[in-house]
Amino acid sequence: MITVVGSVNMDLVVEAVKRPVQGETLLGNSFSTFPGGKGSNQAVAAARLGGNVNFVGSVGLDSFGEDLQNHLLKEGICIDYLDIDNAQSTGVATIILAEGDNSIIVVPGANFSLSPSHIQKVNEVLPKSSMVIVQLEILPETVERVLELCQKHKVPVLLNPAPAASCTKEMIEMATYITPNETECIEIFGGYSDEILKTYPNKLIVTLGAAGAAYYDGTEVVQVSGYKTSVVDTTGAGDTFNGALGFAISEGYALREAVQFANAAASLSVEKLGAQQGMPSFDDVRNRLANRN
Repeated sequence: MITVVGSVNMDLVVEAVKRPVQGETLLGNSFSTFPGGKGSNQAVAAARLGGNVNFVGSVGLDSFGEDLQNHLLKEGICIDYLDIDNAQSTGVATIILAEGDNSIIVVPGANFSLSPSHIQKVNEVLPKSSMVIVQLEILPETVERVLELCQKHKVPVLLNPAPAASCTKEMIEMATYITPNETECIEIFGGYSDEILKTYPNKLIVTLGAAGAAYYDGTEVVQVSGYKTSVVDTTGAGDTFNGALGFAISEGYALREAVQFANAAASLSVEKLGAQQGMPSFDDVRNRLANRN
């Protein structure tokens, strides 16, 4: 059983030819809404692959919150531990897709209502988990409480340190795996290099976009290459990687094979618009692994 603790948002996606500069108004090409939030994304990624997933988070008592609850249930995710806050609105993310990349503004809303005391109330689910996945779009003190309880119960935790500004040394030490992208690695550790990877063998796994991912296995730096793909929207790639990595490790994959599996899943996810729309099934990933080009 995989437990994901984290954010759940409604993504408001605008496509445009270019990003507006300060004070500029542009006409966009399209507008769409998609379920999102790094926690929800990673939960869906793991569930699509066949994981038995619990989600711990918080939504508002509003239409977005109701839609997101129904969506998680449709994906086969247990929401028994999802809190409904009648004082805060459901979190939203405004995403601009332009010039082949994305820019995102997140309004946390009810995500910041997920407190350490709520984690204490749902502590029963953590010791039963084969993997816990957590990110940093919720309160840092809540993440720390999750890590403390998992450490106490000897449950492995995958920490996706995004946004990186909230990551602390204590979080890094308590996590079993930490998965920054290259930019986040530079912000957290002051750079990206083989020497930094060697500081956390089999723990620090840095994602490198199309180039794949890298980590140090205690003997050498392992570069696990990415996959050629036709990119439509990169929004959910990192979350797909994390959900897939957590799933693969919980299924008993060796770390290199788990990272390769996660790379394949992430490469599939960017081929459709929306953070969750392109998240693959287990068979999708297996086929990409078998037919590497």
